[in-house]
Amino acid sequence: MPSGELESERDYVGTLYARLDVLRDEAQSQLEAVRRSNPGGTHQNRSERDAFARIYEDRISQLRQIDERLAFGRLELDGVDGEKPVHRYIGRIGLRDHDLAPLLLDWRVPQARAFYQATAATPLGARARRHLQSQGREIVRIDDEIFDQELLTGDVSNLQGEAALLATLTAQRTGRMGDIVATIQAEQDAIIRSELRGTLVVQGGPGTGKTAVALHRAAYLLYSHRERLASSGVLIVGPSRSFLQYIEAVLPSLGETGVVLSSVGQLFPGVDTSVDDAADAAALKGSIQMSGLIARAVRSRQVVPTESTVLDINGEFLTVPASVIHSAMQKAWDSKKPHNLARVGFNKAALSTLARMLADQLRSHGNTIEDSDQSWLREDIRTSHDVKVALNTAWMPLSPKKLLQDLFARPQWLASLTPQWTPEQRALLARERDAPFTVSDVPLLDEAAELLGEVDVSADVDKRERKQQRKRDIENAQAAIQNMQVEGLVNAETLAEGFEASVERGTTAEIAASDRTWAYGHVVVDEAQELSPMQWRLLMRRNPLKSFTIVGDIAQASAAAGATSWAGALQSHVGDNWRLEELTVNYRTPAQISVVAESMAVAHGVNITRSRAVRESIWPVDVVRAVHLAESVVGTIDADRRVDSRGTVAVIVSDSLIASIWPAIEQRFANEVGRGAAGLTRAIAVLTPQESKGLEFDSVVVVEPQRIVDEISRGAAALYVAMTRSTQRLHIVTTGALPVGIE
Repeated sequence: MPSGELESERDYVGTLYARLDVLRDEAQSQLEAVRRSNPGGTHQNRSERDAFARIYEDRISQLRQIDERLAFGRLELDGVDGEKPVHRYIGRIGLRDHDLAPLLLDWRVPQARAFYQATAATPLGARARRHLQSQGREIVRIDDEIFDQELLTGDVSNLQGEAALLATLTAQRTGRMGDIVATIQAEQDAIIRSELRGTLVVQGGPGTGKTAVALHRAAYLLYSHRERLASSGVLIVGPSRSFLQYIEAVLPSLGETGVVLSSVGQLFPGVDTSVDDAADAAALKGSIQMSGLIARAVRSRQVVPTESTVLDINGEFLTVPASVIHSAMQKAWDSKKPHNLARVGFNKAALSTLARMLADQLRSHGNTIEDSDQSWLREDIRTSHDVKVALNTAWMPLSPKKLLQDLFARPQWLASLTPQWTPEQRALLARERDAPFTVSDVPLLDEAAELLGEVDVSADVDKRERKQQRKRDIENAQAAIQNMQVEGLVNAETLAEGFEASVERGTTAEIAASDRTWAYGHVVVDEAQELSPMQWRLLMRRNPLKSFTIVGDIAQASAAAGATSWAGALQSHVGDNWRLEELTVNYRTPAQISVVAESMAVAHGVNITRSRAVRESIWPVDVVRAVHLAESVVGTIDADRRVDSRGTVAVIVSDSLIASIWPAIEQRFANEVGRGAAGLTRAIAVLTPQESKGLEFDSVVVVEPQRIVDEISRGAAALYVAMTRSTQRLHIVTTGALPVGIE
């Protein structure tokens, strides 16, 4: 490429950074001015000041996060009415000059579509597309794709197609997903920009960019539907903590920070677990029959007495027929409220009846009882130890955690609720009361919470008050925007997030993450084929509008309770109201690896989604025959590091073998290696197949692949996942026979 062109692009991008620095300084000055301002004596004025300060703080944070690769592309568009062609630069945010003329287009705006979707056959008004490669703030390379034949004059040897994509594919992995905005391709971009409404399923094999699509779609929807989603938020669910750590820096690089990232083990407030059950137990807990079990467990804690009870009420002995308690319970059942909320109605009805009975009994003994005496009678009844015991015995308040702990720790109670189960099935759930909750327990806790309601009724009242306060805050924000003459610069919902009118409040994301009943505006689910029926029930409660982006690959399902088809997973929740898009191009995995991985999968009956690999590497799949397993694994890593000392390596091994190879790996590589999520910050990561899902590395060492097939539920699918994590090299270390399809 002529040096003049490169220098020209460097100069222009330099002006963009200069403008970025000006905007940062302006935002900092505005923040300091707001902090210095005297808001007056009213609480509302102080709230407005704090809210505007938060807006400027968020703006400064955003402007700082996008410093790297601010601009990554340029479109040359047809001129209007014979005028000269127009250049439009594409970047991670939009920038305008002092006169509001566009300097840089945000990648999410409609005018930027051609950067991702234009082809020679359908140029979408573009004559050429230029990719800008940068290091820090400096442009180091430019690559062009030409759509207009008139531009193909002179020396065209430097014109290369899909240059940014190929550069990304061959770049070393860092353990975290890199900045991927510039690598969206046409089929991905069409999915990213599809409508918000309804449930979208994105199916694709390994390396087709499913995660990139999911994250870009989250950023695009937040940008395009900000007014709706800013107040309700977007939930992104990944399969593991390792996955979340891998992608955590991506959304800020896409210009968005207002999302909740959660693993499946973090979807119930107050629980954060990565502990997995054994496959059989996970399959049972994930099955839909658990919803019936939880419902029966809750109902069984509402016990109708079978005989009369004598209650001591401040020295007066009152005989209460069983029908009195049953009548109060029936009124509570008729309310259709959750257990703990219905219990409030039960108590009120029971206390009222008992008060009348006590008054009648006292009158029968010759006492004069006036209507004004009812209050102290009710107080005597309410504080009576016997009454408390009787009412709690009939209808005990429950928390989800206690219900589940009791259910698993009390075999006789479990047996009474599961008369059709085998003893072996019940044994899968048995555990001590203080055992930690598992990932499979999270949807059961959520199911219980849905049936129980708040234990503390005042918390439910507080929640309603917060919703009412939110409405008042938005009205106040609208008035403040008019008073400060900043219409168009900020919306009322964003400003209202900073108000603190009655309670201390965090961001929308912070509130949503701590509130089990929060209804998100949109939910993105990655590796969705791993979800059990009970996990799907939980997620559907998080978004009653059923606005979902679901990405995954049925062929990669390795969880015991995972999906076998999208229709089977979704039918009971959304019926036929979902649409399927497929990704068919494998951008990540070299052809040599994908061929072997697909051959193994097909040989084991895994119904894979075939894709077309766009590149080959220079390294064939390397099979290492080992005598001493740990030594051979260390030697294989050493050999790979000699090929590329700066790349990342994943050692993927079944859980049962980690203890036997870890000491040798740790001794040899010390601070370069880590296990699980901790390994993603190191050059070498030791992972189970489940932990490796959704991740990618320069090189992968798969240890004893037959053990993976034999020991993991849907083991062939798990091995398929492990083999396709590599972007460059795949090593297979084994002391025995290889799985069918690899040899």
